[in-house]
Amino acid sequence: MPVSAVDCIQPAIQHTREQLFTRFRWGQWSRLALVGILAAELHVSGCNFGKFGRFGTRPKHVPDVWPAPIPHIDPARIAQFAGLIAIAVLLAVVLVFVLLYINSVFRFILFDSVVRRHCSIGEAWDRWHRAGGRFFLWQLVFQISAGLFFAILVGVPLALAIAAGWMQDFPRHAVGMLGGMILLVGVVLVCALVAAVVQVLAKDFLVPVMALENLDFADGWSRLLGLVRVEPGKFAVYIVLKIVLWIAAAILFGIIAIIPALVVVIPSAAVVLAGKAAGLGWTVATVSLAVIFGVLAILLLIYLVALVCVPATVFFPAYALYFFAARYPNLAALLNPAPPAPESPPVLEAPPPPLPPSPEPIG
Repeated sequence: MPVSAVDCIQPAIQHTREQLFTRFRWGQWSRLALVGILAAELHVSGCNFGKFGRFGTRPKHVPDVWPAPIPHIDPARIAQFAGLIAIAVLLAVVLVFVLLYINSVFRFILFDSVVRRHCSIGEAWDRWHRAGGRFFLWQLVFQISAGLFFAILVGVPLALAIAAGWMQDFPRHAVGMLGGMILLVGVVLVCALVAAVVQVLAKDFLVPVMALENLDFADGWSRLLGLVRVEPGKFAVYIVLKIVLWIAAAILFGIIAIIPALVVVIPSAAVVLAGKAAGLGWTVATVSLAVIFGVLAILLLIYLVALVCVPATVFFPAYALYFFAARYPNLAALLNPAPPAPESPPVLEAPPPPLPPSPEPIG
């Protein structure tokens, strides 16, 4: 069993090769791509799905839209728009919670798929949705706590600067504000790094502990921190090496992801140019169609990128599991099950004694 973070790279590569390439199965590959998306285990760089148009360009002629004076706005219409905005915000919050719950369950599905070398989403969901619910509570507590912490960390110095009048007399306090901003940015970066390390520990090591011992997140963290305290240096080396491997994978798969990007972008651009050549203008119908097909194109692009990233989706959890298995016997027994005991040879029974000879007839 490998012990150091460096020693775990080769077993993780071998695990990925055996699971994906020794016996290629398209169904397994496609399901792992979906698991990688929902478990947030994509490893690409340089992808920007948000720029589908140019904003901020000024047209040649801007008509005078608003006459002077501005006409009266009906309060009922303002209330209507405010209600729509409130509904949209509420739906967005609900969607975030739903996606966070799905992500929590799929962290366990990814763990199960890598350990068993087999991905079955339906069966794994039935097996792990309760553990995923407990991990969802952890993610919820962590996200809310981190958000409040960073809001206080940034908001309190800013409020103190405003209360002291530094914003009204900026030239006089420019040096102090610059020094304070540099210090604040440094503190924020350090705290963000700590939060990222906590997230890595949670998804790489807390998930196996919660899964194999059926613990909630508080008991799981207590168990995990007890293991980390034994070898804090080796866990720190693991974090650093994983960052290096992540950068390398992001560059490699970012280059490979150009192929699916071209598969989606070129036909989409051809459709837009054909519509423009046909004289189609921006109406309610064309804008609606553009939004629908744009969303579908983005979803297709994300899935195709996830397909080419499946090796990284399997490698990084395997790398974490092999490193952790050397320190966590429950996981070691699951990754390397003991060989079945050899069957005992059959016991040969002694042949029965020979029968006495039959008496010869007389006469």
